[in-house]
Amino acid sequence: MQTQSLLMSGFLEEVKRRKVYRVAVAYVIAAGGIIQLASAAFPAWELPNWALRLVIVLLLLGFPIALILAWAYDITAQGVRATPTVAGPRSHRRRNVIMLVASGVIISAAAGFFLLPRVSAHKIEKSIAVLPFESLSDEKENAYFADGIQDDVLTNLSKIGDLKVISRTSVMPYRGKTSNVREIGKALGVATILEGSVRRVGNRVRVNVQLINADTDEHLWAEDYDRDLTDVFAIQTDLAQKIANELQAKLSPTEKAQIERRPTENSEAYLAFMQGNEMCHRPDRFRSNTEKAEQLFEKATKLDPNFAGAFAGLAWIEDWIYHDFDPTPARKGKARAAAETAIRLQPDLPEAHLALGFYHYYCERNYQAALDEFAIARQSLPNSAEVYLAIGAIERRQGKWAESTANLEKAASLSPKDAWVLENLADNYYANRNFEAADKIFDRAIEAAPKSFSPRAEKAKLAVDWKGDLSVMEKELTQVPPGVDPDGVVAFARVELLLLQRKFPDALALLKQSAQGVSHYDKPRELFAGAIYAFLNDKQKALSAFERARPIAEKALRESPDDASRHVTLGLILAGLGEKDAAIAQGKRAVELLPESQDAFDGPKTTVALAQIYAWTGETDQALQLLDRSLSTPNGVTVPFLRLDPIWDPLRGDPRFQALIDRYGAET
Repeated sequence: MQTQSLLMSGFLEEVKRRKVYRVAVAYVIAAGGIIQLASAAFPAWELPNWALRLVIVLLLLGFPIALILAWAYDITAQGVRATPTVAGPRSHRRRNVIMLVASGVIISAAAGFFLLPRVSAHKIEKSIAVLPFESLSDEKENAYFADGIQDDVLTNLSKIGDLKVISRTSVMPYRGKTSNVREIGKALGVATILEGSVRRVGNRVRVNVQLINADTDEHLWAEDYDRDLTDVFAIQTDLAQKIANELQAKLSPTEKAQIERRPTENSEAYLAFMQGNEMCHRPDRFRSNTEKAEQLFEKATKLDPNFAGAFAGLAWIEDWIYHDFDPTPARKGKARAAAETAIRLQPDLPEAHLALGFYHYYCERNYQAALDEFAIARQSLPNSAEVYLAIGAIERRQGKWAESTANLEKAASLSPKDAWVLENLADNYYANRNFEAADKIFDRAIEAAPKSFSPRAEKAKLAVDWKGDLSVMEKELTQVPPGVDPDGVVAFARVELLLLQRKFPDALALLKQSAQGVSHYDKPRELFAGAIYAFLNDKQKALSAFERARPIAEKALRESPDDASRHVTLGLILAGLGEKDAAIAQGKRAVELLPESQDAFDGPKTTVALAQIYAWTGETDQALQLLDRSLSTPNGVTVPFLRLDPIWDPLRGDPRFQALIDRYGAET
């Protein structure tokens, strides 16, 4: 025992003589300063949390090395010199070095045990998902109010550039589910979850919220609010600021001002706006939904003519209606007026610039003007999947497929459970004939919105273009509940399936059963009837159907003379009537209005439509020439579809048509 004491005493004396204490103290002070500086600077520089842990590990490893260097060398007036060795047994000197190294390792290990776990928990990633708020109101019709509160809280958070915020659409599938918070966080790629409930009784609102760490399931804080309906905006502002503080997110003066601004003083206008938003966010963008949303936004603007957000919502809906089914000058005028009013009322409102961007995109096809507006919107809506989706949608029309896909992937990362975003992303892979990737993304869209028909229809169409497989379409159609047929899309999908199966009498019978006045992609039902009669070689009935279709198409074209799809429709009808020159003129006019050079996404479809008109009018050479190009063009026609679609039957007797199928079929 006495020997060990003497050895320890000798070791300590040697440590003191070699001035190792000084180096150890200086190293600890310097390392502590470095760690403190890195802890403050790394989050500001948006460096990952592992970077700070790496710095600490390197400093801990360096401590024993610093002790060894201090033991071996000394700083003198003549520079760095080896420390003189005191006479004594070599075994003692070796033992002292071993004890020095062991002491350094033990001290570093102890410090690491204390520091590293705290560093891991020091910074929660600045990402959040706001789950659907539970409606505790007695009146079921107040459910939309809880959604509106959630949506406004989420919108405020989305304006904070230092946060990653998952979109509303992606969190809606978790409504009413008791999923594990950790599983939700992992699925959405966020570190925190906000849960809440809303009870509205008359003009009183009670909101309960709690912020949860998705990694640990730990409740970070909870808050209760009991206010008048007119104070609901103060609740949303307070929540956004407290969440930003909790997640240590920087809040710029501009972001703070946007969050604190009250959108309207009129509670009835606000409720109508909430309902309109709810209609907009439904997975299927059917005509009935958009028209109801239009009515609600119009109601909000009439109740409060200074409600800029409502005018922005109205402008967006008018943009979409123009793009989807009513490309008329009157609709374009309404879209522009609403967008300009929103910007006049609130020039810095990002949603207003987003709506004006869509006006330039959908109504004017002025891509650069649209991109300029989207760039303005993105500055204040850094977490908006819709902004990245819009930019990506324009880029693919410009033929910038790689850039487009990158922006759509970004949109999908911000809204991983949004079927609409996923469909658009899948469309990019589909257009570039990466069918396998597209199919997987359509599956994700179906999982995100299992009751939506649109992604199922897209998956079925993909199976036809990819493999000529009709079984997917059959399967998806059997899963549609009886009586469910919004805008007649299900009936026409069934008609299309029967046509591809060459069950022409069944297709005709089903077409006759469909609702009067329903059209498909601006093509009147009578056009399909005429085509089916032509496939059945009943020329008289075919001509009669085409004659009935003609005035419908001509009226639609007069309403929107610059719409390429309406020229295509009239061209097909004229081809069915045998008016060759007039039909081809309409097809060429469609291509002039929508050339592939100006629209790499829809342009190839217009080219294929002209090829159909050529095929129907006996211009086989021109039809085959266009098909040859289309088979190698993104978003062009595919070999399996050429094999199946009876519309190409006039070409099947030409050996060049089969040669095209054989050549491109072998390549794929």
